[in-house]
Amino acid sequence: MIATAAPGRIYVAYLTLILGFILNIMPLPDWALDYRPQWVVLILIYWCMALPERIGVGVGWTSGLLLDVLSGTLLGQHALGLSVVAFLTLKLYRRVRVLPLRQQMFTILILLLVERLLTLWSTGVAGYPTPSLMYWVTPVISMLLWPWVYITLRDIRRRFHVN
Repeated sequence: MIATAAPGRIYVAYLTLILGFILNIMPLPDWALDYRPQWVVLILIYWCMALPERIGVGVGWTSGLLLDVLSGTLLGQHALGLSVVAFLTLKLYRRVRVLPLRQQMFTILILLLVERLLTLWSTGVAGYPTPSLMYWVTPVISMLLWPWVYITLRDIRRRFHVN
C-alpha cells in the first residue's frame, strides 16, 4: 500500500504573509519610515526556501500586486520585484538552506537589494524622483532581522506541520 502525505496546512504560510502585509502598512513615525523592514519580501523568501513546490513566482506576483494596492504605489512595482525575488530564491534555495544563518544573511541581502533595485527602476521609468540614500538602509535592516524571521517562521512551520 502506498502511503500518501497528508495535505499540508499551507494556509499558515498565507497567514504569515498577511501578517507581513499588516506590518508593512502599520503606521510609523516619520523618522522611522526609512527604517521599515521589507517584511513581505523576507516572509516570501522564507516560504520559497521552505516550500519551493508550493510557494513560488505566482505567489510572489500576487503578493506584490496586493502590496502595491495596500501601499498605494505604482501598480506592478512590487509585483515585479517580488516575482523576480521568488524566482531567484527558487533557483538558489538548495544552496542557501544548507548555509549557517550568518552566511544566509548575505544571500538574503542580495535578494533584498535586487527587489529594491527593481522597485527603484520601475519608479524611475514612471518619472518619479529618485529617493535619497536612506532608501538603501532598508535592505540592511531587513538582512539583520533575517535570523529572527527565519527561526520564527521555521518554528511556526514545525508547530503547525506545514508541508
